[in-house]
Amino acid sequence: MPHSIALVSIILPTYNEAGNIVALVEALDRLVKMPKEIIIVDDNSPDGTSQRVGGMIDARTVPSLRLETRTKDRGLTRSIARGIELAKGDVICWMDCDFSHPPETMAQLINCVANGTDIAVASRYVKGGSYKKGLGWFGADESAFAVLLSRIINWTIRMALDPRFHDYTSGFIAIRRHALEPFLPLRGEYGEYFMELIYRALQSGYSFAEVPFISPPRKWGQTKTGTTFPQLFRRGLPYLLLLPRLRMMRVRSATR
Repeated sequence: MPHSIALVSIILPTYNEAGNIVALVEALDRLVKMPKEIIIVDDNSPDGTSQRVGGMIDARTVPSLRLETRTKDRGLTRSIARGIELAKGDVICWMDCDFSHPPETMAQLINCVANGTDIAVASRYVKGGSYKKGLGWFGADESAFAVLLSRIINWTIRMALDPRFHDYTSGFIAIRRHALEPFLPLRGEYGEYFMELIYRALQSGYSFAEVPFISPPRKWGQTKTGTTFPQLFRRGLPYLLLLPRLRMMRVRSATR
C-alpha cells in the first residue's frame, strides 16, 4: 500500500570522486522530486572531493546538501553508517558515486518505496539488468576475470542464502527507516555489510523489490574493487567467510 514520505535521505560515501560528485549531486537533485537531503560522507579524499562539495554548499546550488569529511575511522561501511547516523529521513538511500549506479535508478528505487515496499534494491541480475557495458567478457569494461569472479560470488551467495533475491553485492538501495534500524549497526569492511543486511531483512519478513539497472562504466577515476587477482580475492573473500555465520543464523531461526 502506498505511503507518504516526509523526507528522503540520500547518502553518498566518497573517496576520490572529485570528477563525478558535482554532476551526481546535481542529477539527484533534479531527478528525485520529493523532499530530500543529500549527505556526502567523504573519507578525506586527496583529490579534493570535499572541496568540490564545499563549493556547492557555499553557492547554495543544491538545497539540503550536507558534508562530513572524515579523517578517522574511514572505510565504505563506516562512512555509510555515519551517513545513517546523520540522516533525518524516513527513507534512507545510498549508492556508489562513480555513475556506475545511475541517478535515474535511484529515483526509481525511491518511487518503489513510496508505492509501498519496505526495501528497493537496484539489481544487475534480474531481467532487464546488466553488468558494466564496455570491453571484455559479458560486455564489461573491467577485466574479464573481475566480472566472472563477481558473478560466481553472487551466485554462490544466492544459492547459500535465499535465492529469491538476486543481487547480494548491489549496494544500491532505498529502504524505509523502520526496516533498517533493527539491523544496525552495519558490519563489515566493504560490501559484505549489504549481504548481511539484505539476508536478515528477508528472514524477518520485510517486503522487497529488485529494480533492474544496467551498470555503466565509471565516468571518472579508478575502481576501488581492484583489477588484479590478489586485489579481487581480498575483496571477495569476506563475502564467502560470512556465509557460514548467516546460514547458522537461519538454522537457529528455524529451530525456535
